[in-house]
Amino acid sequence: MAERIDYDVKPTPIGPDAHEELQRLLQSLHEGGVLRFANDLVSSKSEVTKVLIDGMNQEGSLNAVQNLSILLMALSRIEPGEFYKVVFGLKDAMTELGRHAPDTQQEDAPGITGAYKMLHDDKLWAALTPVISALKVFAERLGEDTEKPVTKFTGKPTEL
Repeated sequence: MAERIDYDVKPTPIGPDAHEELQRLLQSLHEGGVLRFANDLVSSKSEVTKVLIDGMNQEGSLNAVQNLSILLMALSRIEPGEFYKVVFGLKDAMTELGRHAPDTQQEDAPGITGAYKMLHDDKLWAALTPVISALKVFAERLGEDTEKPVTKFTGKPTEL
């Protein structure tokens, strides 16, 4: 009886492999002048490198990088639909504030009776209730002690 032949069918390539992609990336970096710039910067040992490194070692620069990373961490937790609502809600609120900018003709203050009528305005309270709740949450967050924000965000301990 004949022996069985093991034959593995290789999959048909559907695109470039990793080496081809790396070559393409390298070529694109070269054509864009990025490789030349990086190579000149690293090999020059110039004052530019010293200034960049010294600048990044400043407390303000480190704070800026950390603050930017915290902002990106917060943005990563917000669903795009919710972020859209907040951003355009703020935009519309700013537009509304601009329409009520102080001008030469000021309306009279509502007085005690006007304030009393505002207390019974259901639309006003429906609009203010989420704002008051949001302010409560914001105040609670401001009261928290956070030494290392990355630890608070990820739950993983960080060491500096």
